[in-house]
Amino acid sequence: MATSSYRPKPAGGGSTSTKRTGGPAPTSSTNKPAHDLTPDQKQEIREAFDLFDTDGSGTIDTKELKVAMRALGFEPKKEELKKMIAEVDRSGSGVIDFNDFLELMTSKMSEKDSREEIVKAFRLFDDDDTGKISFKNLKRVAKELGENLTDEELQEMIDEADRDGDGEISQEEFLRIMKKTNLY
Repeated sequence: MATSSYRPKPAGGGSTSTKRTGGPAPTSSTNKPAHDLTPDQKQEIREAFDLFDTDGSGTIDTKELKVAMRALGFEPKKEELKKMIAEVDRSGSGVIDFNDFLELMTSKMSEKDSREEIVKAFRLFDDDDTGKISFKNLKRVAKELGENLTDEELQEMIDEADRDGDGEISQEEFLRIMKKTNLY
């Protein structure tokens, strides 16, 4: 379970602020939490951006954004792309600068990292490599973790996540329930 980082407001009704260390302050006007990228990831993002900034203007147009994202291993859907562009192209200029692109890709890489962690967890449950988490798999993991859950409680967990009614949890069902419960 993730721990909360709630901080009470200081006396006098002032706002709280989070202190960032270890790098330059974000230049974006959105207040999203920063996901620390490795220097290699930042370099990869810079190279993808520069590849499409052919005139050296420091911007790429929105049509090229999709191609640049594909170069980084993402397959954004048309609606997702429109939403991302609307978030950063507030001026409606039709171009995105590197900081906007970095913000988008930082967010996307954070999502990708989370998904990869969930898939790893899924594989720990699916020790028989069926592509599904069965009642038996769930019972084994609960026992290994020292959780004293009844068969009824375990079955309720499966029933909660099982969307297609096959009595087992697929990888997509597992991802969905983890997202729904804010565990990633």
